[in-house]
Amino acid sequence: MTLLETDRPTLDLEDIVESAAIALEGAPALEVIRWAAATFGDRICLTSSMSDAALIHLVSKVKPGIDVLFVDTGYHFAETIGTRDAVEAVYPVNVINVTPSRTVAEQEAALGPRLYGRNPDLCCHLRKVEPLGRALEGYMAWFSGIRRDETASRRGRRVVEWDRRRGMVKVNPILDWTQQDMDNYMADNGVLVNPLHYEGYPSIGCAPCTRPVAPGEDPRSGRWSGTGKTECGIHL
Repeated sequence: MTLLETDRPTLDLEDIVESAAIALEGAPALEVIRWAAATFGDRICLTSSMSDAALIHLVSKVKPGIDVLFVDTGYHFAETIGTRDAVEAVYPVNVINVTPSRTVAEQEAALGPRLYGRNPDLCCHLRKVEPLGRALEGYMAWFSGIRRDETASRRGRRVVEWDRRRGMVKVNPILDWTQQDMDNYMADNGVLVNPLHYEGYPSIGCAPCTRPVAPGEDPRSGRWSGTGKTECGIHL
């Protein structure tokens, strides 16, 4: 039984978000995860781009068997698909492969080739944002691995947020972690990492829109390079 089932039935989720955001600001990641697992039970899932399995490792310690949603855009690096398969084999989680409504071939037939180059916002919407939105419909909350140090748009985020676009709760347990925190946790716990990280890809998206990053460059500068785009739209 979750806290939602034991509390007054008319309790507004937005009230829960506001009080939790205040109470859990600065709390350790595992404390945030325990609160969310106790509050939402099986109505919470985790999303992962399979850049690494740090959040998967953390959440599965508290809630083994949790659903992990991976959006398979059809444009991923082979290494990313391999990381997904390894996560499914190694961790006590239920990996769910989420796909767009059209295959790459069907999209190109309808909208022309290389939409990712001509209109990356539309391509991301069709191949990431919309499929994930559909997959999240059966849940009340979701865990995200965003961090404040990644982009300017993420600096003002809260550890627990109301995802107004989807009408659900978004939980960001590692929001205050730095890249060094991530590296230390993964090294200390033997966490699976996408091998592209060792080839100069600190931030990994779809293959056509991701390039290696030179030493000293912003870690996310290899995403949608030269377009001015910094977010796929999932976290906006």
